[in-house]
Amino acid sequence: MKGVVIGVVVLAALVVGGPFVYINFIEGDPPAELSLDSATTPASATASPATGGTTAYTTIDGTWTVAAGSQAGYRVKEVLFGQDTTAVGRTSSVTGKLVVDGTTVPSADFSVDVATITSDQSQRDNQFRGRIMETSRFSTASFRLTQPIDLGSVPAEGERKTYQATGELTVHGVTRTVTVPLDTQLTGGQIRVSGQIPVTFSDYDIDSPSVGGIRVEDNGIIEVLLNFAKS
Repeated sequence: MKGVVIGVVVLAALVVGGPFVYINFIEGDPPAELSLDSATTPASATASPATGGTTAYTTIDGTWTVAAGSQAGYRVKEVLFGQDTTAVGRTSSVTGKLVVDGTTVPSADFSVDVATITSDQSQRDNQFRGRIMETSRFSTASFRLTQPIDLGSVPAEGERKTYQATGELTVHGVTRTVTVPLDTQLTGGQIRVSGQIPVTFSDYDIDSPSVGGIRVEDNGIIEVLLNFAKS
């Protein structure tokens, strides 16, 4: 009888403590948020003028296309059997372009292949592609600028600026108007853009991601880090 009691106690400890051990000692920290600081310039990118100091561009007119190193994905808070954790999924399957005319961006868009987004858990990914995002029906998510962005002036090499971008965000087949702050930097012959778009799942007809012993908040963040190269 004593052995049975000990076994029950050990099992209970594993049930209660297992998630804590997994999250804090096995799974590790989630990836850092996508930002300009996490961007890298591909070797194929055009080098900036080596003048030593700030470089003044006279124009950046033209069409710029999403290039290598771009990423997009989600960041959502979870409670795994009573333990707080953060789920992060990402993909590099991103396409898009922006147009610059003088000091104005009249048009811009990007599209994400949602079915290729992966996290550190295959079971989570299966749920994400299946009942949550239904990628067999809604394979892409996209953003399209609907109001021009006034740059104010042509940015200098390495200069960081933040602009408000208003446009249509389409997720899970639902389109809504959003305004999102975008951090930008012209560097290494590329325009880099990073941003976070808060979303409430019910706004996009997305069923609650919670399942079993995993409780997921009813909202999350769409993260993007885009490298644009001159077409």
